[in-house]
Amino acid sequence: MARLLPQSDERRLVVDIGGRSTEIILGRQFTPSAVASFRVGSVAWSTRYFPDGQFTPRAFEAAEVAAKAVLDEALDTYQRNTWDVAYGSSGTVGAVGDVLAAAGASPEGRITRKGLDWLRDQLIAARGADRVRLTGLKEDRRAVIGGGVSVLCAIFSLLDIDEMLVAQGALRQGALYDLLDREQPQTDLRSSTVRGLMQRFAVDELHAQRVAQIATQLFTLAAPEGSERAARKLDWAARLHEIGQRISHSGYQRHGAYILDQTDAAGFALPELHHLSQLVLGHRGKVHKIGLELSDAQFALQLMCLRTAIALCHARREPDTRGFMLRFDGVRCVVSSREGWAESYPQSAHLLEEECYCWQKTPWEFVTELR
Repeated sequence: MARLLPQSDERRLVVDIGGRSTEIILGRQFTPSAVASFRVGSVAWSTRYFPDGQFTPRAFEAAEVAAKAVLDEALDTYQRNTWDVAYGSSGTVGAVGDVLAAAGASPEGRITRKGLDWLRDQLIAARGADRVRLTGLKEDRRAVIGGGVSVLCAIFSLLDIDEMLVAQGALRQGALYDLLDREQPQTDLRSSTVRGLMQRFAVDELHAQRVAQIATQLFTLAAPEGSERAARKLDWAARLHEIGQRISHSGYQRHGAYILDQTDAAGFALPELHHLSQLVLGHRGKVHKIGLELSDAQFALQLMCLRTAIALCHARREPDTRGFMLRFDGVRCVVSSREGWAESYPQSAHLLEEECYCWQKTPWEFVTELR
């Protein structure tokens, strides 16, 4: 929706009434500051409170009271002083806007409280969905208009909305813009989400950036062409590998994996978050605990590069990677160094030698040629 609105620094309230749920969002430009989903929608409320398509004052009153009971939780977060302009998107808001504009009950593209009250009165006067005759009301909306209007009335009342603007953009357009942005790292919403998670969980940004840089460099050199997306995911996992330390230093990789599996992360699909969580889980300790993901060669290489980078950045220092190489032949990973490297950096060399044992009981082999 934000993509199809004029760019502005205004604080926006966004309401999307769907068939089974209603989403409410606060934000500026492309950044949400609060998001919530409530189990109240036009189809569900029409089925429950207007089961025979009959519109009565008592039915509307019951439907609005029930909607307010569910939406009450929004009061604290979405108070009138937290936003400047209210927008509505998708089916119900669009349908109401079309009807009000056609009747001249509200300016085009706007829903006023007075216009909404007028529409509710029109529905009650018609007595039933099959007898509603309103210009602008599409046939597929007739059966659910009662539920949609009652939910919208409840939202107007609860959040003290006088006027709502009808926005054009919705989920389908958002999905297309998201796919386009994913091809451009500088505009990928997921990168902003990762930065937000790092700040929220007080990650050591300098160390995380150092590990991410080394891990992606190793991966890019070892992976086949066309692995740019996998490299970007490895970069995110490396930046987030210590988020679990905010909970506990002991076993923090498990806490980090849990956070990623359970968090709401804008831009990420659930399988993507799980992929990151497994990289975070596997970045220390025995590797065989990961399970099914280890059957994927690309995942195994990502994890090898992440663990190698962490060993190279031992003691949170800037690593010396001159002459350091990582090769992957599809089954075996070989790390090698220049002459004298192991003597200069014995702790990192020791950690990499230990890595050979960590990959036992897996389909992959980790071999060191450190000099």
